Amino acid sequence: MQILDIIQNFSPCSFCLPPAEVGLASLITPLPFNPIKLICLVIWVYLCLFFVQRIQFSPLVPHKYKPAAYILALFTGPILMLILLIVDTAKRASQSNISIIEIIKEHIQQAIANIRSGGSKRHHKKSAIRLLDSSGRSIDDIYGHGGKQRKDNRVLDLTEKVISDALERGASDILIDPKDEGTYTIRLRIDGVLHIVEEFRTDTCKAIVNSIKAVSNMDISEKRRPQDGAFTAKKSGTTASFRVASAGVLNGEKLSIRVLSQNAGTFTLADVGLAQKQYAIIVNAIKKPSGMVLICGPTGSGKTTTMYSMLNEIDRFTHNVITVEDPIEAMLPEASQIEINPKADITFAKTLRSVLRQDPDVICVGEIRDEETAEIALRASQTGHLVLATIHCDSNATALVRLLDLGISSLLLSSGLSLLHSQRLLRKLCEHCKQPAQLSQDLIHKFQSKGIEYTNIFEATGCRHCEDTGYSGRTAVCDLMVITDHLKADIANSKISIAELRTEGHKKGKSHMRKEGLKKAASGITSLEEIKRVVG
Repeated sequence: MQILDIIQNFSPCSFCLPPAEVGLASLITPLPFNPIKLICLVIWVYLCLFFVQRIQFSPLVPHKYKPAAYILALFTGPILMLILLIVDTAKRASQSNISIIEIIKEHIQQAIANIRSGGSKRHHKKSAIRLLDSSGRSIDDIYGHGGKQRKDNRVLDLTEKVISDALERGASDILIDPKDEGTYTIRLRIDGVLHIVEEFRTDTCKAIVNSIKAVSNMDISEKRRPQDGAFTAKKSGTTASFRVASAGVLNGEKLSIRVLSQNAGTFTLADVGLAQKQYAIIVNAIKKPSGMVLICGPTGSGKTTTMYSMLNEIDRFTHNVITVEDPIEAMLPEASQIEINPKADITFAKTLRSVLRQDPDVICVGEIRDEETAEIALRASQTGHLVLATIHCDSNATALVRLLDLGISSLLLSSGLSLLHSQRLLRKLCEHCKQPAQLSQDLIHKFQSKGIEYTNIFEATGCRHCEDTGYSGRTAVCDLMVITDHLKADIANSKISIAELRTEGHKKGKSHMRKEGLKKAASGITSLEEIKRVVG
């Protein structure tokens, strides 16, 4: 009877009863519905699963420790996230002048953005990006027809996610590397610097590599011999091109994917980042009816983009412009663009001979790689054609030496060249978080000796706008050498050395890359650390 009395008299205040009686009553009577507790439980579970997902794709957690990390995150996810937020907030507040309230607001805004995007900025709808081979077939068609079955939808979704993420973050290269712990890492080169973004088990990443090789028309059964391929991706109405190279390495197969610039064809010389004097020198050179403008620099230094920007300064309606490229990186209206294909015996040299019979005013050579190509291009510059070309080398001085080493006569070299343009790319400071830099007395003395103002120098800090790197975007720093009559005579007579070119350089028409970089730092565009990293 006592139990029945308790049940009949049960109310929300029953928690005041003795513990034994309440426990016995709860076995018979359902607990009252509490929506607040249910909402808290749902939020807790969501945060736990969200944290598990972040651990799954995080390169910071070693693969062998991930199962334990999953279990820990399932039970303490929100607590771990709170600890990380507190540590990050304290760290950023101590390194900058941003208030803690502003940092907390940034975290809240980022959390809302993550929830709206499905929990991760890299998640996207499967239809948001399509990978196509050279014939226009999608990756789904490649795996769905011809007797092949799409056995693992997740692998193809991961492949599309990797490519989509690279495009969204503005990466220039995607590197897929095997490690010695049964895992692969995926790195993106963003603004010239590599970042580890994801880590996969070997079996999963091998499947990703095979899917990329399949859409690139490469042999997926060949793991050791180097191969080359290409594919395109359509996303949000735009098309991006990719060049793929594979190589067998110690622990498996390495894949390097070059993302061809989607905006290279729209750049002008004003967008490159030239100083006013440099701009005038280049415009003067490309407005001449003949001569060769040679753009020098290592891989990834923006040579092709600069060459396109020069072509955009030329009126292509009144000039017959023909380009010979490998590959064509951007479409140029009113220009005839030819793509090299060595497998079909379409080489630079053979194509250039054909181009000279098509009455060109301006010839663009994507890259000078051999003696034959260099000789044809230089002879074309002597016979009334303006030639724009690129070459892989370290500086203007070494460009001359390389051409001589290829077998070009000094007389032909001196009479054909009109301008040497060497460049590098510097990362630009993020406008949202850059902070004034504290300069040492040595640095102040260095700026004073070069006659450069040093009161507007900043350093990188890092924020959510730049993914905590402190930098966003890049600008070119250039070194120009005008081939004057005096310099032509010295080159023709072999009277000048690399040391003389670097130190003296016949100062007329020559700008120094380091000094131009310091000017950009003094203007608040980049940092001294970035100049040291790139220029030295």
